[in-house]
Amino acid sequence: MDTTTLHRNAAPGALDAPAFEDRTSPGDLGKATTTRLQRLWRGPEQDPSWARPALLGLLVATALLYLYNLTASGYANSFYSAAVQAGSVSWKAFLYGSSDAGSSITVDKPPAALWVMALSVRTFGLSSLSILMPEVLMGVATVGVVYATVKRQFGAAAGLLAGLVLALTPVAVLMFRFNNPDALLVLLMALGAWATMKSIEQGSPRWFAIVGVFVGLGFLTKALQVLLVVPAFGLAYLLFADTTLRRRITGALTGAASMVLSAGWWVAIVQLVPASMRPYIGGSQDNSFLSVTFGYNGLGRISGNETGSVGGGNGWGTPGLLRMFSSSVGGQISWLLPAAAILLAVGLVLRGRAPRTDLRRAAYVVWGGWLILTMLTFSLMAGIFHEYYTVALAPAVAAVVGMGAAEAWKHRASRLGSITLAAAVGATAVWSFMLLSRTDWQSWLRVAVLALGLASALLLLAITHLERRWVPAVVATALVAALAGPAAYSLQTVNTGHTGSIVTAGPSTGRGGPGGGFGGQRGGFPGGIPGGPAGGLAAGANGTPPQGLTGAAPRGGTAPQGSTGGGLGGLLDATTPNTEVTSALAANARSFRWVAAAIGSQNAAALQLGTGLPVMPIGGFNGSDPSPTLAQFEQYVAGGQIHYFVAGSGLGGGPGGGPGGAQSGTGSQISAWVASHFAQVTIGGSTFYDLTKPLGTTSTSSSTTQNT
Repeated sequence: MDTTTLHRNAAPGALDAPAFEDRTSPGDLGKATTTRLQRLWRGPEQDPSWARPALLGLLVATALLYLYNLTASGYANSFYSAAVQAGSVSWKAFLYGSSDAGSSITVDKPPAALWVMALSVRTFGLSSLSILMPEVLMGVATVGVVYATVKRQFGAAAGLLAGLVLALTPVAVLMFRFNNPDALLVLLMALGAWATMKSIEQGSPRWFAIVGVFVGLGFLTKALQVLLVVPAFGLAYLLFADTTLRRRITGALTGAASMVLSAGWWVAIVQLVPASMRPYIGGSQDNSFLSVTFGYNGLGRISGNETGSVGGGNGWGTPGLLRMFSSSVGGQISWLLPAAAILLAVGLVLRGRAPRTDLRRAAYVVWGGWLILTMLTFSLMAGIFHEYYTVALAPAVAAVVGMGAAEAWKHRASRLGSITLAAAVGATAVWSFMLLSRTDWQSWLRVAVLALGLASALLLLAITHLERRWVPAVVATALVAALAGPAAYSLQTVNTGHTGSIVTAGPSTGRGGPGGGFGGQRGGFPGGIPGGPAGGLAAGANGTPPQGLTGAAPRGGTAPQGSTGGGLGGLLDATTPNTEVTSALAANARSFRWVAAAIGSQNAAALQLGTGLPVMPIGGFNGSDPSPTLAQFEQYVAGGQIHYFVAGSGLGGGPGGGPGGAQSGTGSQISAWVASHFAQVTIGGSTFYDLTKPLGTTSTSSSTTQNT
């Protein structure tokens, strides 16, 4: 159509202004923006006017708490930080979750959590903040997801209480400021619970397929642990979804299929790509992701038969039904477990005669099933168990407390309701007193918590007989008594830097401590093995690092207060090399695939994070993986791909000692071969072997000092 025809067919006045002209005035845009902000502040019309502002306040307060003193932890767990650094400079290392940019070996977990942090480092550069900030955001998001999920069936007050309990759970405060995979895992599990409740409410197979996606991504975060929530999600959907039995079965199968697909694509890549074209699978003894998933990281954790592991026995605590209340675990998660048990039982009783599709009962099954199955697994597993694993319980405990308290409050006029409220508060106060009595830290607090808790519990028994003006004061007192203990532990946690592979929240109770457990500011290992290596780059006479070695801190940053570690790393922690070491490794670095090789991932991580250059971790995390073999290492050296070898970088004192040498022999074989074929050099007070200088080919002494 030509221009004349267009004008002829146009209505009068239609072409007076261009069709694309924006006729919205600046005043209209301002009003629209104001309206959107008002809606954001006000929230849905059906909610109380205070609900959305209270939620926003909770999220902001959570963010501020989690951000406070964040970088005091430096690189936190250097094992994962090194893999993040590698993924930020190599897409191959990114895909597989390699410990080093040379992609010699992966970490012993799937890589999803590393992907998030590596993208942050790619965007903002390598620093403590760029690694740990995503964890904080995951924590705030998890609080929001738990609030939204609980609020939908139980109201805004229940959602706020659940979110507050989660935000102040000590182990959650710890792990949402730390770079282990648990932060992303917990967020994905919470999203799975949210999507499960949506699928039940709408009777929707599509929503349950979304549940499967979240579970699949959880598998790519920490393997089989995410499956602990699947029975609760699946059972609740099959029993309570508002649709026919046939559609419920179809939806369950759809969810299972989406779970397999969302995780299986990465597993297929790893299993199908030839081993020569990808890194060795860390944590395995046969270079198989499936074997490490179902063995070392899977059923081995239940049975205790974990090939390639170190420690064990009573080093991980004694399995039993009361493990969650033990001296090392109780302060992490158990503050509100007695209340959660009471409120869950009563909540199910109160909803017992509701229709099949009752959403509140479904919520109790979703969150309660998550809580019970996960707690039993953690309590009874005979293999490796760490206190920080209990962060996986935190959303379930918080949700059950929020839901159950709202349910009991609704029935407060009945004897069952008032007794339930009083019992929950009283049990929490008594148990908090016992937890606080396990340490001399802030001894006045336990007395205050007990007094306030018992007083408010008695008043809750007569809550309907009190004058209305006193009810808010009683409720507030009960909340203070219930949350003062975990809040105090949380404040202590954010005031302390945490480094190493095994960390705990709160003050010391005899095992671990601030920053602590094993490999943190207070190093050590089950069975009395010290935190750092012995021999070569070994600890000093009193367990202090060699000259120039400090705690695990970012480049240009400072080590966490009190973090001395041991040697150039060790099994559970890493330290920062001095400038002489980093300068030597950086010299002519582009000529090598790896600027150095060290036994054990933490030893390699220390050098890699200090230089930003790839360092080969022989034997993986424990030093016990057969990667590389002696023959492979000889080929790498012959090809000029490795510059230095770190002397004595095992735990056992002497070249190749420790777990790697003792268990697989690979580390000791490589160390012995290197020592007999290459020149030894001292750099910055530490001993290396220069793999470009074979013995007998240079006139210099086999032991020289290199000043850079």
